[in-house]
Amino acid sequence: HHSRRGLIMMVNRRKSLLSYLKGKDATRYRSLIEKLGLRK
Repeated sequence: HHSRRGLIMMVNRRKSLLSYLKGKDATRYRSLIEKLGLRK
């Protein structure tokens, strides 16, 4: 299950990166979300 663990780590890293970007640059975060289609 090494690849699965790596995938989870990748997702967690991306989440922390998104939250960091959200606090640092909200407008870029929003445009990135819309570009990725992650709007909720």
